[in-house]
Amino acid sequence: MLLSALVYLGLATALTGLIFVVRPVRRLRVPTRRHGLVVAGVGAAVAVIGLALPASESRVARAETRLDEFAPVWQFHERHTIRVAAPPSRVYDAILRVRADEIALFDTLTWIRRGGRPAPGTILDAGARASLIDVATRSGFVRLADEAPRELVIGAVVLAPSGTRGTLTPEVFRTPLPPGFALAVMNFLVAPDGDAASIVTTETRVFANSPSARRRFAVYWRVIYPGSAIIRRMWLRAIERRATGPEGT
Repeated sequence: MLLSALVYLGLATALTGLIFVVRPVRRLRVPTRRHGLVVAGVGAAVAVIGLALPASESRVARAETRLDEFAPVWQFHERHTIRVAAPPSRVYDAILRVRADEIALFDTLTWIRRGGRPAPGTILDAGARASLIDVATRSGFVRLADEAPRELVIGAVVLAPSGTRGTLTPEVFRTPLPPGFALAVMNFLVAPDGDAASIVTTETRVFANSPSARRRFAVYWRVIYPGSAIIRRMWLRAIERRATGPEGT
C-alpha cells in the first residue's frame, strides 16, 4: 500500500511538473520551464523507485484458515473487513450470489483495467447475469475451499513462464512450481458476531516464486492496488446489501 502510494505520488508530481513546463508559476517557485522539467524529473524518479523497491515476504506462523493452508507465504497482500447485520449463513449465501453489477465502480474500474477492450465472460467483463464468483471460477480461477458458512477460497495463476500449459487444480497451490510463477489466493471469511451479525473479511495474497516474477508482479500490483482496494471494499458493501435485504436479495 505504501509503495503504491509512493508510485502515485511520483506520477502526480511528474504530471504537475509537465504542467509547469507548459505554464510556469512564479508564486509556486517554478518560474521557468526548466524548473518545471526538474519537478517532472523528480516525480518520475520517485515513481520509478516506488515500482522498483523490493517486496518483503511474509508467512503465517500457524495455519488457522483455509487461506493460510493455500497461501502460507506471500509478498503482496490486501485485507478488508466489514460488519454485516445478518447471520453467517445468510452472509455466505450473499457472497456466492453477488453479481458484478451490484458492486459500485466495478464496471468502471475493470473497463479501465482492460483498456476498454471487451473481455466477455471473464472477471474483468463479468456482465450482470451470473454471480461474480461463478464468473471467476469459469475464467481462470479455481475454487480451493467452499466451507459454508465460514470460508470461501479461490485462486489463480497470475503470472507464468511463456508456453506454460496444464489444468489448474487445488494441487497447484500445494506443489512447488518451477521459477517464474505468481499465484494469487483470495478468501471471504465469515465469523459470527453475536446472535444475528457477522464479521466478513476478504483477504488477497500473492506469492511470486522467483526474483524476476516478484519484480514483474510488483510493478503490476503497485499500479492496480488503489483500484483493487476500492473493488474489494465495494464488494463487501454489495454483500452487506444483499445479505440484509429482503430474503437476502
